[in-house]
Amino acid sequence: MKAAVVTQNGVELRDVPAPVAERNQVLVRVRACALNRADLAVAAGHKHGAIGGPGTIVGMEFAGEVAEVGAEASGLKPGDRVMCSGAAGFAEYAVADWGRALPIPANMSFEQAATLPVALMTMHNALVTAGRLAAGESVLIQGASSGVGLMALQIAKHLGAGCVIGTSTNAMRRGKLAQFGADLALDTADPAWPDAVLAATGGQGVHLIIDQVSASVANANMRAARVLGRIVNVGRLGGAKGEFDYDLHALKRIDYIGVTFRTRSAEEVREINRRMRADLWGAIEAGRLRLPLDRSFPLAEAAAALAYMRANAHFGKIVLSA
Repeated sequence: MKAAVVTQNGVELRDVPAPVAERNQVLVRVRACALNRADLAVAAGHKHGAIGGPGTIVGMEFAGEVAEVGAEASGLKPGDRVMCSGAAGFAEYAVADWGRALPIPANMSFEQAATLPVALMTMHNALVTAGRLAAGESVLIQGASSGVGLMALQIAKHLGAGCVIGTSTNAMRRGKLAQFGADLALDTADPAWPDAVLAATGGQGVHLIIDQVSASVANANMRAARVLGRIVNVGRLGGAKGEFDYDLHALKRIDYIGVTFRTRSAEEVREINRRMRADLWGAIEAGRLRLPLDRSFPLAEAAAALAYMRANAHFGKIVLSA
């Protein structure tokens, strides 16, 4: 099969053996796969959890038809249209744990479906399980113009959040956040942005912050949070290390929660998917939770698609058609 493989010369399309489904997996004939920021690190030769290095097939989410079903894979059969999270998705065939495979609604394309698994799982888990979002609470999404950020805005609104605030340092992207549920869009390049959060929340601060930026906004986040607020550390686009005001953290008695899929078991991820489907599946089938498609490339142009993402000029998801 053809696959986008990490080599010493960058990502190249290579002929490689097709994977085989293990007992708890499904083999999928991939029709579309979507790019994520972590793919850039893998493409550059870095490790991401257990994967990475020369010979690695890039890709974290994909959609297609089930080709084979492992003996212990539950609720799936050959021919089913599925969207999956996993590894090695930039290929003509890929495998996924059965608990990471979701049915594609009848009216949804493979390209649209491929954009959803990572965003849905990541942000439902961050908002609901880790963040303990309750109806009526205020929410701030740092890095809201990313694919997962746009999904977080929509999920928060769908689940009944009160004031929903999104941030982006790009004016064009910031202007689009209202279309995805943001009541207020802020520029974190403006040092006064926490004051705008306080003004929007009656001086109290937000109940919950979903942070994809981290180091560069860590202390400002705590200024923007209310006493007994929660901050969920999802990503570190602004740096993995930085200054942290421990006194402010203690004064506000903030719950600071870290999340990642890299250290979760298959059972934990299955439960994350189950909870997400329980809360969101009706809205997904109705088309109320969607991500914009910025551009599509053929699988053979995976390197060009990664370069396009690296240039950071897109809004929404970048997709490969396999």
